[in-house]
Amino acid sequence: QVQLVESGGGLVQAGGSLRLACAASGTFFSITAMRWYRQTPGKQRELVAGITSGGDINYVDSVKGRFTISRDNAKNTLYLQMNSLKPEDTALYYCNLNGRRNYFRPADDYWGQGTQVTVSS
Repeated sequence: QVQLVESGGGLVQAGGSLRLACAASGTFFSITAMRWYRQTPGKQRELVAGITSGGDINYVDSVKGRFTISRDNAKNTLYLQMNSLKPEDTALYYCNLNGRRNYFRPADDYWGQGTQVTVSS
């Protein structure tokens, strides 16, 4: 049993901030990476930010300088600090984890249900 639960979404005015969190439950032998994706109606899901087990971080160009991804390994929690929000950031944000449940299983992807972020102009 693996569960990823996102929180922290909401309605905010342009220029405002939100902090998203993704709490992962269940045990893992290893975690390769954790990522944030987002999706808007009629659009393909987009990788927003990711962090590897070694601490390497990447962002999609449109959020560089505004968003910060981080993790708390002790709590198995992923965060996304979102500053200077723009209306085009409006989307359903999903948490993704790639990892191994145990020694005998290969790595697989696990997804949360998403949290809605709406930025008004």
